[in-house]
Amino acid sequence: METDQLIRTLAADQNVRSRSVGSVLAMALLCALPISLAGFFAVLGFRPDIMTAMHNPFFDFKFVVTSSLAASAIAVGLHLSRPDASPRGWIWLLLIPLALLGCGVMSEMMMPQSRPWLVRLIGNNSRACTMAIPALALPLLAGALIGLRQGAQARPALAGALAGLMSSGLAATLYASHCTDDSPLFVITWYSLATALVTAIGALAGSKLLRF
Repeated sequence: METDQLIRTLAADQNVRSRSVGSVLAMALLCALPISLAGFFAVLGFRPDIMTAMHNPFFDFKFVVTSSLAASAIAVGLHLSRPDASPRGWIWLLLIPLALLGCGVMSEMMMPQSRPWLVRLIGNNSRACTMAIPALALPLLAGALIGLRQGAQARPALAGALAGLMSSGLAATLYASHCTDDSPLFVITWYSLATALVTAIGALAGSKLLRF
């Protein structure tokens, strides 16, 4: 069977299974989430001043960024679960959280601040952030890879990277409720570094586990 014919056959089959990919992905993430939650509450927990922090727009902004990352990665990942799907026209969705972060950084820089920008960038939790987000993301990454295996991935490394993005977005959303560093400068630096690490792990795992 020629490659083009194989892809068309898989694509036709995927029309039937497309809903299945989404449902399996959702179920796998829901099954993995309690593991991440257990680790979060056992080691981290909510920040002590979370009720007060909710009145800080930059605290709320962290959740907007992290949840948009997870949502956009899930949308692109499901789209690319078809072997004939092209990232063109969809991959731009992944720029949404980055654009939001850029707007957040510019907004913060235009506001009067009591602390220098370098202090806000380094923060108090940089090491915890780069360790906690990947740790919380790993169970979710496993779930995302299981879910995406239900599809026929023409680009397994890219699909794995998207699994890393969606899992790190969900993990960062959880971690944000513990982190006392609310500066967008901190988020764009350390959250992004942690996300890049999980994405790299996902791409490596996907290249081996998501082949068909």
